[in-house]
Amino acid sequence: MSIADRRRALGLTQEGFAFTVGVDRRTVGRWERGESRPQPPQRPKVAEVLQMDLEELDALLTPSDVLPKTERLASSAHHAPGDPDEMIRREFLRHMAVSGAVASIPTGEAEALKPDADGFERMNGHLWQVYQLARAKHSVYPVVQSQLTALNNALRDGRAPTGSLCIAAGELFQLAGELAFDSNRYHDATASYSLAASASKEAGAYDLWACALIRNAYVDLSERRYRLAAETLGAARRIAQHGDGSLATKHWAAAVQAEAFAWLGDFDACEEALDEAEKVAEISGQASKGGWLRFDGSRLAEERGARYLQLNRLGLAETALKDALKLAPLAAGHSFRRRGAVLVDLAAIGAKRKDPEQVMEYGLEALRLARDSGSGYVARRLQSLTAELGTIGRDPRIAQLKAEIGTLTA
Repeated sequence: MSIADRRRALGLTQEGFAFTVGVDRRTVGRWERGESRPQPPQRPKVAEVLQMDLEELDALLTPSDVLPKTERLASSAHHAPGDPDEMIRREFLRHMAVSGAVASIPTGEAEALKPDADGFERMNGHLWQVYQLARAKHSVYPVVQSQLTALNNALRDGRAPTGSLCIAAGELFQLAGELAFDSNRYHDATASYSLAASASKEAGAYDLWACALIRNAYVDLSERRYRLAAETLGAARRIAQHGDGSLATKHWAAAVQAEAFAWLGDFDACEEALDEAEKVAEISGQASKGGWLRFDGSRLAEERGARYLQLNRLGLAETALKDALKLAPLAAGHSFRRRGAVLVDLAAIGAKRKDPEQVMEYGLEALRLARDSGSGYVARRLQSLTAELGTIGRDPRIAQLKAEIGTLTA
């Protein structure tokens, strides 16, 4: 990711970024082209505007010629301009940018597009089902891009968009963000979720808006910006208070916020958030939307187990995670991520206890699951496990497991 990528992900123009930092636009242009770098006195303000700490900014500014050779090769191969996947990605983002811009036009003929909006709602629901059931998530890209094209055509046909079409856009942008997130394209995911939040806010769809913020917080969690994630999730909880009380939005926000607090080592705040999440059981009827909101309380055991693991309460964590494993069978595609995460956490407990048998039992199953499903999320979780495996010693089985994980994530 570059300064330009981060700036665009936050919705800043070069001019706006330059004005906020207190430099000329041409200076920002030179930074983004790699011709110069912010001077040390400028960096605190640059980091503040880009919403990162100084260490993250320094990593962002590190020239590619000082990166390890293997990392440079991987980066260039992944983002080569002529690469078909990269061309598809750029076209995908272009469609979203157009939809997001047109969806912000003030409404005028509210009822004219209602049939179109109903059709988009049904199709979006179908696409969420396809995404949940797909083993290889990237295979859903073409149909989502086709839906984006149709949405663009509806928004640009000379009639003003309705609130319903803005809701359809918010749903679709969140799905696009999920695809990007699963492919480890964090800045693309951030851009998608930001568009989703804007469209949802425009429509006054509080639950959809809050869910976009929750998904955006997952990006911050993945990039270890735990304090920022906790703040974003706090905002999501407040927004969800204005939404539909029969939905589980505020409880999902609390569950994810518990993860941020656990990473920050704040046990009391984590427990409060978990307790709030468990109140989802008090909701009568259908608490989820089936697509962009799927939190129904069935994952509370794994959430609590994962949080106890982060807080190093290993006995409590193992009990909760084993209960969760019984509740996450491979009966449907959407459970691949959940089961994979539980398996990795149980393997991590084995590593902390220096128990190679437990590591191999759960680690190998998670590895098979990642290969069979093609899930980037499970692959990322396995990659994070390798740091724990270094504490076990020279067991050849552990070394082989680390090597296979390395091949998978590459």
